[in-house]
Amino acid sequence: MDKFTKLTGVAAPLPIVNVDTDMIIPKDYLKTIKRTGLSKGLFAEMRFNEDGSENPDFVLNKPAYRNAQILVAGDNFGCGSSREHAPWALLDFGIRCVISTSFADIFYNNCFKNGILPVIVSQQDLEMLMDDAARGANATLTVDLEEQEIRGPDGGVIKFSIDEFRRHCLLNGLDDIGLTLEKASAIDSFEKKTAESRPWA
Repeated sequence: MDKFTKLTGVAAPLPIVNVDTDMIIPKDYLKTIKRTGLSKGLFAEMRFNEDGSENPDFVLNKPAYRNAQILVAGDNFGCGSSREHAPWALLDFGIRCVISTSFADIFYNNCFKNGILPVIVSQQDLEMLMDDAARGANATLTVDLEEQEIRGPDGGVIKFSIDEFRRHCLLNGLDDIGLTLEKASAIDSFEKKTAESRPWA
């Protein structure tokens, strides 16, 4: 998993509440267990018309936001089913950070396991960030996980807090497998002692 320390990138505004995981990645794209290639299904029902052409009104289809790395979204982002394909699709598109006033628990946890930083801010701060994101190509935010702050294009700073263990994992690029591998020497030592004391096992 890639480390998340500091991200400076274009922020796309998505002022919609209750964006569920089916909106993020429709069920038609759940046939694969690969984490790559899912960007084509991200927000597919909003990004594309029935004939497959792009919907020019959807934010991620607008030239200024095609390479957005940050999403500023409405309340209760990631609700609905528990599909891990939702953060996979966001990450495959290039989104490394989602900012909202609240997240569904399972989606929130899945973000950390996949290298995405979900940031919870107040409604007042979200409105400020949504205004910043509405600036198009000038909608650049810096999300600093070490300092736990978001810096806007005009120099404004918004503080946020993250559970220290989750922060440690993101800063060091540690998913569940990575955390286990950190204990590799202790595991090897235990296995060796067990083999010596119980050779019949």
